[in-house]
Amino acid sequence: MERRQKPGLRTFLLRYRNLYHGLVKTTLDINDQLLTEAKALAARRRTSLTRLIEEGLQLRLRAESDAAPRPRVRLPVFKGRGGLIAGVDPLSNRSLLEAADDDA
Repeated sequence: MERRQKPGLRTFLLRYRNLYHGLVKTTLDINDQLLTEAKALAARRRTSLTRLIEEGLQLRLRAESDAAPRPRVRLPVFKGRGGLIAGVDPLSNRSLLEAADDDA
């Protein structure tokens, strides 16, 4: 005779997690005018109101994640010696071009 064990916590969590995998029905309170406009838009696009609401939520969530602050990037700075050749005016394009032509 085979003895069956009681389902443990792990089994319970796996079953519970799968309850909400996929579609979930929910109730929303939406302004009547907004609902009318949304239904009309869904009809014009030949899609369902559910799909239209899902697209709107996806767009909003994507915008929120894109707006998240990004870490500052530190640019490398050369701290070595050097600089322009004597006699080259860094504020003059002609002087810079002439100096570039001299090296070529």
